[in-house]
Amino acid sequence: MAKVTVIGAGFVGATAAQYICGEDLADVVLIDVVEGLPEGKALDLLEASPLLGHDRKIFGTKDFADTKNSRIVVITAGIARKPGMSRDDLLKTNASIVQGVAKEAKKYSPEAIFIVVTNPLDVMAYLTKKTTGLPANQVLGMAGVLDSARFQTFVAQELKLSGEDIKCMVLGGHGDLMVPLPRFSSVNGVPLPELMPQSKIDTLVQRTRDGGAEIVALLKTGSAFYAPGVAVTVMVESILKNKKRLLPCSVWTQGEYGLKDIYMGLPVILGEQGVEKIVQLKLNEVELAALEKSAVSIKENIETMNKLLVAV
Repeated sequence: MAKVTVIGAGFVGATAAQYICGEDLADVVLIDVVEGLPEGKALDLLEASPLLGHDRKIFGTKDFADTKNSRIVVITAGIARKPGMSRDDLLKTNASIVQGVAKEAKKYSPEAIFIVVTNPLDVMAYLTKKTTGLPANQVLGMAGVLDSARFQTFVAQELKLSGEDIKCMVLGGHGDLMVPLPRFSSVNGVPLPELMPQSKIDTLVQRTRDGGAEIVALLKTGSAFYAPGVAVTVMVESILKNKKRLLPCSVWTQGEYGLKDIYMGLPVILGEQGVEKIVQLKLNEVELAALEKSAVSIKENIETMNKLLVAV
C-alpha cells in the first residue's frame, strides 16, 4: 500500500491530500507544525471517505517518524504570497522552512521521490535536492502542470471550447518569466496559432504568467489551492501508476536547452522512477531566449539563497 506524505496542512496541502485519497492513489500522512491542524484536517477528510467510496487512510501528525517509508513526499510548507508580494519575496522565509522539513523527511524516507510546491518553486526544488542529496530524478517541482492548466483554461474560455480537447505547454521558471509555448499548444491537434490571432495569443500568454497573482488579488488573503492540489495529484498518479506521462515539471538541468545546474520547468517523462527523461523540443530563437532569460532570474535567486543559508 503506497504512502504519500504531504508536508504542510494548509489549503494546498490539504487539497492535495483530498484528491490523492479521492482518486484512490495512496494512503496519506498530513504533517504540520501547527497544533491540531494536521490531525483535524486529516480526520475531516477521513470522515468524507465513506461518502466518496474509498478506504484510503489519512493520518495527521506533527511527528516526522510517522512519515517513515513514504513513496512520495510532497512539500507545500511555507508562507503564501500576499497581495503585492512576488514569489521571489518569499525566498528567505520559505528557504529556512523547506531546508528543515526536507532534511527530516529524507531521514525517514530515504528512497522517496520529492515533489516541491513551496514558492519560489524552482529555487526550493534546488534547495531540496541540495539538502537531501538525492539523485536528480527523485526531486522535482510542481509548476508546469499548473501553469499549463491555466493556459488551457484561458484558451478554452476564449475559443468557447471544451478544455478537455486543449493541450498547452508552459516551460521556464514558475514566476513572471515563465515561458508559455503557443507553437506547442493545440486544440485536439490543431495548433493554437491557427485558431486565433497572435494579438489574442499574446494576451492569454500574459494572463497565464499572471495567473497566480490574479487569484491572490481576488482572494485578498490567500493564494490558489484547488488547481495546485490537482496538479500535484496528476504528478503523484503518473509516478505511482508508472504512467510515463509527458508533463512540464521543474527539474535539474545538466546541459539540456543549454542550461546547467539549476531547476526549471522542462518537459519530462514522469514514471515510477520519478524523472525518467527530459524531452528536448526544437525551440526557435525567440523561445530559447525566453527560456534563458527565465534561467538567469532563477540563478540570481539561487545565489541570493546561498548567501542567506548555511551549507547549501
